[in-house]
Amino acid sequence: MGKALLLFSDGLDSLLAGFVLKTQGIKVIPVKFITPFFGWKYKKNPEIFYQKSLELGFEKGLVLDITEEYLQILKKPRYGYGDFANPCLDCKILMVRLAKTLLSELGADFIATGEVVGQRPMSQNRQALETIERDAEVKGILLRPLSAKLLEPTIPEREGLVDREKLLDLQGRQRKPQLELAKKWGIKEIPTPAGGCLLTDPQIGSRVLKVLKEKRLLTYKTAQLLCLGRHFLEENLWVILGRNQEENQTIQEIVEKEFPLYMLSQSSPVACVVEGNPPVEFIRELLLKYAPKARKRLAEGEAVECIKL
Repeated sequence: MGKALLLFSDGLDSLLAGFVLKTQGIKVIPVKFITPFFGWKYKKNPEIFYQKSLELGFEKGLVLDITEEYLQILKKPRYGYGDFANPCLDCKILMVRLAKTLLSELGADFIATGEVVGQRPMSQNRQALETIERDAEVKGILLRPLSAKLLEPTIPEREGLVDREKLLDLQGRQRKPQLELAKKWGIKEIPTPAGGCLLTDPQIGSRVLKVLKEKRLLTYKTAQLLCLGRHFLEENLWVILGRNQEENQTIQEIVEKEFPLYMLSQSSPVACVVEGNPPVEFIRELLLKYAPKARKRLAEGEAVECIKL
């Protein structure tokens, strides 16, 4: 029985790719690479992913935080960005290359992905698929089950580990064939077709792109902070305000003691100063702008102070 390492995106295509292989009796080990921009919900509780994998009939799988490696390509992607700050092609190359290093450890024979020829203009055209295979150095061991019949046979196909005739020939952006397969295999919860990467989100993607272009601080912690709150990015200044109690708490957990944190003495957001040294009065006025209860107290004559946490 063969064993495949499946790059699992949480999307329908990677799920179907796993099913195509599973129906041939191949063991499927799903691996979920995560960064603050995608898959981060599994950081605190990877058990959700492990349980999901088992329920789908796959092996338990792996959740791997690749933030440090990802930030290096995000700062200077060889193949550039998409509409916002998404380095789609470089991202896929990184994940496939990292998957290759896991093959021996996990006893897997090849890597599988849910890529479909022509589905995504930047990262799933034929040239891009060839570039991924070449740059990740996985020639012959990277199988795309959903479009395999349109591509050159891989080593597991040529050696009979995988039956090429039972692989598919999907192409283009139409989703109807995938939905029909999902129905056939009894997949009731259909994932959305979006990739789930926050770097493609207009608000967050534009914010990250601004940080990149202005060569501001991009680290493990600031990458997480970029996905939260309201950001005030001015010359020599970067302040973040939480938008609700949950974000306030999350910002404090991320920052610990690395950046200064402020709150008002009345109900208010948390302010995190990532860059710059603004006067306390500036922080106070900024917090008051987004703290209606504190403004009401102030109007009623109560004192409202800015407190450093």
